[in-house]
Amino acid sequence: MNWSLLFVIIIMILLLRVVYLRLKANSIKAESFRNLSDRDQMAVLKECLLNTPTRTNLENLAEFAKARGFNVDTATYLKFIERHMKNAWGKNAIAEDNEIYAAESAWVDAIRPLEFAEAEKARADGDMEKFVKCSLEGVSRLYSDEAIMAELEKLVPHCAKAKSLIEGYRDLIAARDASEADDKSLEKLRKKRDAWMNELLIDN
Repeated sequence: MNWSLLFVIIIMILLLRVVYLRLKANSIKAESFRNLSDRDQMAVLKECLLNTPTRTNLENLAEFAKARGFNVDTATYLKFIERHMKNAWGKNAIAEDNEIYAAESAWVDAIRPLEFAEAEKARADGDMEKFVKCSLEGVSRLYSDEAIMAELEKLVPHCAKAKSLIEGYRDLIAARDASEADDKSLEKLRKKRDAWMNELLIDN
């Protein structure tokens, strides 16, 4: 599959992954947003930034982070936004957007989902069942292949299904990279990904 087709597939998969978190309101000041847990708020803000890389969405994430005692590297992400703007009408726009998206995903994943902090607390408390559960929930909120695989590898000694999840994700990557961009192929890929996510999050 060429980069342009792969980009279409990546975006479609991204749009499917956290549908339940989408907000009808555009403002993070909306009551529907404020009623979410911190970890869900972070997931929404990161999703909004990846889907629509604007200064406003970046500032919203930075404001959220600052209010909770940590900072994000906004300067680096501003460079991604500038590249998007310069690239909008470029000859190799789609291929360039793929490269930028990969860098953006890595940047977003560096802001670790709050589920991982909950997992570490559970581990410190000796609650390994909660540790595994929260860790898997954290994995579901990562975007880059590298980050997902790295976190699953860490879970191998503690989670019986971690190895099968790793193999399943490798199969998913291979299917994504080999897939065509027609509706039938994309639907097949979506179902394969849904099955993997179900295995990831279901208790067993």
